[in-house]
Amino acid sequence: MDIRNFCIIAHIDHGKSTLADRMLQRTGAISEREMRDQVLDGMDLERERGITIKASAVSVEYTHSQNGKLYLYNFIDTPGHVDFHYEVSRALTACEGAILVVDATQGVEAQTVANAYMAIEANLDLIPVVNKIDLQSARPDDVAMEIEQILGLPAEDCIYCSAKSGDGVDALLQAIADRLPAPVGDTSDKTQALVFDSIYDDYRGVVVYFRLFNGQLKVGDKVRMLSTGQSYVAGELGKFMPKMTPLKQPMAAGEVGYMVAAIKTLDQVHIGDTITLENHPCDESLPGYREPQQMVFCDFYPAGETQFEQLRDAMERLHLNDVSFTFAPQTSDALGFGFRCGFLGMLHMDIIQERLERESDIQLVQTAPTVTYEVLTTDNQVTKITNPADLPDPSTIKEICEPLVRVEVITPNNSIGDLMKLCESRRGVYKSQQHLSQTKQILIYELPLAEIIYDFYDKLKSITRGYGTMDYDLVGFRSDRLAKMNILVNGMPVDALSVIVHRDKAEQRGRALLVRLKKEIDRHMFEIPLQAAIGGKIIARESISPVRKNVTAKCYGGDVTRKRKLLEKQKEGKRRMKRVGTVDIPQTAFMAVLDTGE
Repeated sequence: MDIRNFCIIAHIDHGKSTLADRMLQRTGAISEREMRDQVLDGMDLERERGITIKASAVSVEYTHSQNGKLYLYNFIDTPGHVDFHYEVSRALTACEGAILVVDATQGVEAQTVANAYMAIEANLDLIPVVNKIDLQSARPDDVAMEIEQILGLPAEDCIYCSAKSGDGVDALLQAIADRLPAPVGDTSDKTQALVFDSIYDDYRGVVVYFRLFNGQLKVGDKVRMLSTGQSYVAGELGKFMPKMTPLKQPMAAGEVGYMVAAIKTLDQVHIGDTITLENHPCDESLPGYREPQQMVFCDFYPAGETQFEQLRDAMERLHLNDVSFTFAPQTSDALGFGFRCGFLGMLHMDIIQERLERESDIQLVQTAPTVTYEVLTTDNQVTKITNPADLPDPSTIKEICEPLVRVEVITPNNSIGDLMKLCESRRGVYKSQQHLSQTKQILIYELPLAEIIYDFYDKLKSITRGYGTMDYDLVGFRSDRLAKMNILVNGMPVDALSVIVHRDKAEQRGRALLVRLKKEIDRHMFEIPLQAAIGGKIIARESISPVRKNVTAKCYGGDVTRKRKLLEKQKEGKRRMKRVGTVDIPQTAFMAVLDTGE
């Protein structure tokens, strides 16, 4: 049986998951009764949001419509959002080819370009697919020419299809067999299998997903993980068809599947590791994966009835399933023991928080996201910090460098002016501008990462009426006039609310932050001063007025000294209460630092 290993890549919402559903139907992998939208998206969160979060592998059998030959298709449905590009890079490493899906109404978008270049760098053969041709606004011929102009893939090689109606899906299945290469692994060689994903099962332990590049693997084989040196016995081997289906026969080079080997400890499996046989090991590891670079950091602290140990266990399980998410212990005077977590972007952070709360039934307090900064001290030592609270004493700081990203925005022509204003307001540096077609342009800017992680994408979508898309890459660090702004609540600094800001925007940012905090923090029985400070200088102040009782309500007439005496007595009580009082800060207050002040 001939094998084809490929993945489906595209910009978000261009129809990858729907196309995967239709391919499963046409190959008979699922029946009409089992069919549902986004059948490969196993999480409720994916179905609710309509996006793919985790890459999903599946194996199907296809009989060629012309020569009657039987093929085994192993394919992976990948996410399309920029925050999950690491999932795409891992999927590409396990394949020989890729299907590049482009929306016939939207054309080539930012992640279309980024994913296509990633596949080309991995030496994969590409099949361009123009999807959604059944829509009235579809312009398949124009989009095919866009693909040729921007990506260099011949327009005549494009396959026109509609994943919704099924038109063109048969032609695509045939093209996969004809145009994509077969795996080149040798079944007689030493066993080498690449671990590209894993999940944790309460009853079976760690389930390892692998792609077999060389040799064979069968149930009962004693296998070794090369990076850890640990050995296990393969108790179950199987494929995703699309559910986990155990196999009795050996798996040969080129196949994709899963292994259950009674691996109970989470730290014994590493994504990108090589599996080999204990008795006949391979000479070297397969090329693994480049370590993901976290862009956004925030703190997670247990809340409610959740304990620190519960939170740690939940994070360890989730990290096994998503290695691009990292965590390390962290303490805060205000919030206690928690974890400093790293994410690929804001959506990734939001998804991780929701998965922790849903899958592990825990409660969290999340602080506002920040980025990594490089600090050069007076003794010429460079340290990286991800938390403003870790910033050293200001007198020892020579300069603070912030991460810089190269942002590529694909936008309609009529939105160029407003987008340039947005980038300039975020301290962006103009680099270049390219015309894609009569209606689209690429705008390239260098921007501080801290200026785009929160609401830049939302404002981009608003300006372009939903037609603008963006992709970004880290290009390095740049020194600027940055300083740590402390937030004092009732005279006490709250580390979780501190933020690193540009000095030119510090006062504006501080005032906007205090106004939001004033709305979020409940009134107490005493006045609560809110202050923003850089070093020892207060740059902004707001006050939350106390809850007052009208103590003079029962004074009818009489000398004014009676009222004054009651008011002085109340004032003294407030002063004493303020001295011993504590302020309750809600979860929403920690996200107030995201306000850009615009």
